[in-house]
Amino acid sequence: MAKTEIFGSPAGAVADEEKNQAVFSSTPESGSESGWTQTWTPDEEKALVRKVDRIVMPILMLVFFALQLDRANAGNALTDQFLANVGITQNQFNLGTQLLNAGIVVLEIPSNLVLYRVGPQAWIGTQIFLWGLVATFQAFQKGLGGYLSTRLLLGLCEAGFIPGSLFTISQWYRPHELSRRYAFFFLGNGVATAAGGLIAYGVLHMRGVAGLAGWQWLFILEGIFTILTGVVFITLFPGLPNNPVSFAGVRFFTEREQLILQQRRALDDPNSLDSAAAVGHRRMSLHDIIGALANPKIWLHVLLTTVGLAPSTALWSYAPTIVASFGYNRLNANAMTSVGQWVSVTLVVIGGFVADRWGRRGYFVLMAVTIEFIFTLAYKCLPDDTGRATKYAMLTLASATCSWWHAVHGSWITINSKTPAERSIRMALFIMAANCAGIVGGQLFRSDDLPYYHRGWTIAVAFMAFSVAVVLVLIGLYALANARIKKQAGINEGSATVDKDGNPVASPSVKLYNF
Repeated sequence: MAKTEIFGSPAGAVADEEKNQAVFSSTPESGSESGWTQTWTPDEEKALVRKVDRIVMPILMLVFFALQLDRANAGNALTDQFLANVGITQNQFNLGTQLLNAGIVVLEIPSNLVLYRVGPQAWIGTQIFLWGLVATFQAFQKGLGGYLSTRLLLGLCEAGFIPGSLFTISQWYRPHELSRRYAFFFLGNGVATAAGGLIAYGVLHMRGVAGLAGWQWLFILEGIFTILTGVVFITLFPGLPNNPVSFAGVRFFTEREQLILQQRRALDDPNSLDSAAAVGHRRMSLHDIIGALANPKIWLHVLLTTVGLAPSTALWSYAPTIVASFGYNRLNANAMTSVGQWVSVTLVVIGGFVADRWGRRGYFVLMAVTIEFIFTLAYKCLPDDTGRATKYAMLTLASATCSWWHAVHGSWITINSKTPAERSIRMALFIMAANCAGIVGGQLFRSDDLPYYHRGWTIAVAFMAFSVAVVLVLIGLYALANARIKKQAGINEGSATVDKDGNPVASPSVKLYNF
C-alpha cells in the first residue's frame, strides 16, 4: 500500500534521504497512476539533482543578490549625506520606501501571469535589465519628485521576480527538497543584505571622485552589476524542466535528464507532466485565480508575512543609523550592522535543512517567529542609558533573527498548493505580503520618535506577538483540515496500518496538509 501524502510529498520522504531512495527502483517499474515507466536509479537521480543545484540555483541567487543591493542601498546611503544632497527629509525617505514596495505589490500578480504565459527566461531577463537601468540612473536624482518617482519605478520593474523565481524553483524540485532550495535562494538576499554594508563602507569613501558623492557611486556601481547579471541570466538560465534551454540557446541537460526531471515530479503529482508542459504555453484561467484566492488559510499566511516582516524591513533601512546613534562612526556603522546579517544568512541555510529533514514546516516557523519575538522584546526593554556595547549586541541578535523563517514559510505555502497555477498565485501573494510589510515597516521609525524610537520598537514587539498567534491559528486550521480529510477517507488514528512516522496508510489519492 502507498503512503499517505502531505500535499504532494510522501509522508516519510521529508525526514531523510534514505526514505527518498526507498521510493525508487533500479529496475523498470510502471507508475500506478501516471502511466509512465520509471527507469532511473537513486544514484542517477542524485547526480541530476546536484546538477540542477549547480546550474539553476546559483543564477537565481546571483540575481537576487543584485536585486537586494539595488533595493537596500538607499539605507546605506543615509550615512553619506543622502538626505541633504537630494533635498528630502527622513519622513519623505520613508514615503519613498513605501512607494517602492507599493509598486511591487501592484504588479506582483500581473507579473506572475505574464511569466506563466511566456516562461521565466524572457520575462525575468527583461525585468533584470529594466530595474538595472533604473537602479543605475537613480544616482542622478534630485528633489522630492525625482526621489519618489525613482523609488516607484524601481518597485514596478522589480515586481514579480521573487515569486516568479520561487515558482520556477518549485518546478525543478520535489516538495521535500524545497525548503533548503528556498533557503539557498533567499541566501542571495541575505548575503546582499550582509555584504551591502561592507560594500557601502568601501564605496562611500569614493566621495569626490569625478565630482560625485559616495552614495552616487554606490548606485552606479551596483546598478551596472545588476545589468551584468542580466547578461548572465539571458545567456545561461535554462528555464523550466519541460524545455531546459536558455534564451541564448545554451543546453545543459540531455534528453534523458530532461525526461527524469519531468517524471520524478510525477511521483508526487501524476498530473504534473501535463501541468508543467502548460507553463509558458497558455494563460492562467480566471478559475485558477479565483480558486487560489478562495482558500482562507492563504490569507492568514499573507497576514503573517505582512506583520511578521514589518519589523525586519524597518531594521534593514535604519540599522546603520541606529548603530551610529550609539556613538559609533557613521561609516563604521555600515560594517558593524553586517554582523547580525551574516548570522541571519547562516540561520536561513540551517533553517532550510532542518525544515526539510523535520518535515514540520509550520512548527519550525512557530519556533523561529517566537525567537524573533523574544529578541525584539529584549531590545525594547533595554533602558535608554544602557551601554552602547550591550545595545549593539542586542540589536545584532534582533536583526539576526528578524526574518530567518521567511524562506521556510514560503516552502510551507508552496507544498500545500495543489497545482502549478495555484502555486504561482500563492507565491505572488506571498511576496506581495512581504512588500506590504515594507510599506508598514517603512513608517515604524519616524523622525519624531528619535533618538530611541520607543514607539517604533513597541509596535515591533506587538507585531511579533501577533505573528506568533497567527502561526498557532494556522497550525490549528491545518490540523482540523487533515482530521476532516482522514475522516472522509475512512482513516482513523487507531488503524493498525501506519508508516514508520506514525501516519495512517491510505491510497495515493488521499493528501494531507503539511504543518
